[in-house]
Amino acid sequence: MTSAGTEREPAESTGKVTERGIAGKRDETLTFEEKTICSDIVYHGKLIDVRRDIVTTVDGQSSREIVEHADGVVIAALKPNGNIIMERQYRKPVEDVVFEIPAGKMDPGEEMEEAALRELREETGYTPEHIRFLTSSWPSVGFSREVLHVFLATGLHAGETDLDDNEAIDLEEHHIDELYDMVMCGKLTDGKSQVAILMVKGLIDRGELDDYLE
Repeated sequence: MTSAGTEREPAESTGKVTERGIAGKRDETLTFEEKTICSDIVYHGKLIDVRRDIVTTVDGQSSREIVEHADGVVIAALKPNGNIIMERQYRKPVEDVVFEIPAGKMDPGEEMEEAALRELREETGYTPEHIRFLTSSWPSVGFSREVLHVFLATGLHAGETDLDDNEAIDLEEHHIDELYDMVMCGKLTDGKSQVAILMVKGLIDRGELDDYLE
């Protein structure tokens, strides 16, 4: 586990993940790789761009519509009593209040750990003594190049939140065992939160956090 602010080399915001392990080994002779013939931005928005690529396929050519969105960070903020800081906020795309781990997009030129520390402080008010990179994941590989970088934050110090003007977030604390049970029985449906909770539960079960937990 590293001290907060320790420099790490960020993953490039290209939809690719390096040796951190998002993609396993494969037999290159068995997988057809599409090649881009041409590419055009068909929509430019404040939050996303949409790109249309003409690509080679196994039987000729086809088009792919791809959403370009800034990479993001996900922060599992764990207290010594085993509680994790959770949020509830309304998410317009699904027309529902979502129960989720703190998360947010990276600013241009921002390093992963820097973004994780900023988002945790802004959304929850907490500043950690230590932050640990856990994994990176592609949340929507069928149409998006976005990569989410998952962190564990410990040694939490409370402070004031600094929400955006258009944000409304309710904060809660739930024990990791309760959250794990919610994931496994299908009651916690947010994908990024599932990844973070399962990884933290795995660290606990392997005894890697024994010195921290009460």
